[in-house]
Amino acid sequence: MESGIGRRTEWRARAPRRTAKRWAVAAVVSGAVVGSVVGLAPAAVADESVRSQEWYLDAMDAEAMWKVSDGDGVKVAVIDSGVSDGTPSLKGQVLADETPKSVAYHATEDYDGHGTTIAELIAGTGAGGGIKGLAPGAKVVPYRVLLTSLKDQGERKKTPEMAKAVRAAADTDAKIINLSVGQDVLDPELESAVKYAHAKGKLMFAAVGNNPDKNPDLIGYPAAYDGVVGVAASDDEGKVGKFSQHGAFVDLAAPGLDIPRWCDATLTSYCGKGEGTSASAAIASGSAALIWSKHPDWTANQVLRVLTDTAARSWPADKPSTYLGHGLVRPARNLLHNEGRPGAAEVDPITNEKTTGAGSSSETTPSTSASGSSQPSQKPSDVPAEAAGSDAESSSDSNTLWIALGAVAAVIVIGGGGFAVLRARRGQ
Repeated sequence: MESGIGRRTEWRARAPRRTAKRWAVAAVVSGAVVGSVVGLAPAAVADESVRSQEWYLDAMDAEAMWKVSDGDGVKVAVIDSGVSDGTPSLKGQVLADETPKSVAYHATEDYDGHGTTIAELIAGTGAGGGIKGLAPGAKVVPYRVLLTSLKDQGERKKTPEMAKAVRAAADTDAKIINLSVGQDVLDPELESAVKYAHAKGKLMFAAVGNNPDKNPDLIGYPAAYDGVVGVAASDDEGKVGKFSQHGAFVDLAAPGLDIPRWCDATLTSYCGKGEGTSASAAIASGSAALIWSKHPDWTANQVLRVLTDTAARSWPADKPSTYLGHGLVRPARNLLHNEGRPGAAEVDPITNEKTTGAGSSSETTPSTSASGSSQPSQKPSDVPAEAAGSDAESSSDSNTLWIALGAVAAVIVIGGGGFAVLRARRGQ
């Protein structure tokens, strides 16, 4: 088994293993966005029990980290199904006035519940028995983009597409952009927006996607674009979740199993035992916010380099895994033990290419040259079946947001051809 922590005690994970049900990440294709929520909602969980489910806060030594840094001064753009500013845990945490007007349509109206969960995992205060985020001192800037869970045709016409939201976020002072949504085909407009944001010095985290058993060749975009950190999901022992997509686009891993979440768009109760790389991307964003808050003069490259440098892994640092990337994020290694080398401010630690923005206000578009990085496959010898649960469990609790191509309104999968493109780009 490939483990991000080697031994359980190294990461201080205390929670018992549980058979988790699926909380799937969004899958996207270019063009207009259409979406759906599949399956039945799991049983609601009483609010007062939510904190007891946040095993990853204890495992990551969050209480000790918060004495050093809680994310104060860092803004995170959450591009998702919208972010409600009315939940107890997000009161005072959502900077709705800072969403660019060009993409601000109903940004604080979450039509799925997904975006609000992501925001709370990043910056929730835990008030009212709600989810407490890994970086409760950080602030969230909400973006509501067109996903498959939005059925109303009138709303779909007014809700901005992801590429427009990413480009708009790049022009703000938000340091981090969280993309707990994805796509399975190349989208030139989104790729261009990502390059623009990268050149502006933004640190972007994206979910790599789920369901490799159903589609092992699926590539998660924007996670696969240069300049975006693809995040896989791990359990409380540092093992990759069976549902977590794998490939050369996986850069890091973070907790993504047995995560509390909002049940639906009504935001009336939380649900337990959620899983997915959506949550992993959010926890990675929170980790970055903690480090950036402590080191406000660092660039995105330096924050990311420390995250990769201090990540828990049992394989060589220069040979990232296609399942867990550079390893499991451990911000405590920097915050509590001063580990991690920030290195060159202008060099992307994933691609090893020089960036034009490097955290400045530069508007220059970065080079489109292929990456020279190497990411050999390191398949786990024993991926635990209980990580994703049975097929029946998965279908009964999936929250999959799909974006489809224009009027086709169907999921498009590239398959082998698309994977070849990715391998050439990232140099696997």
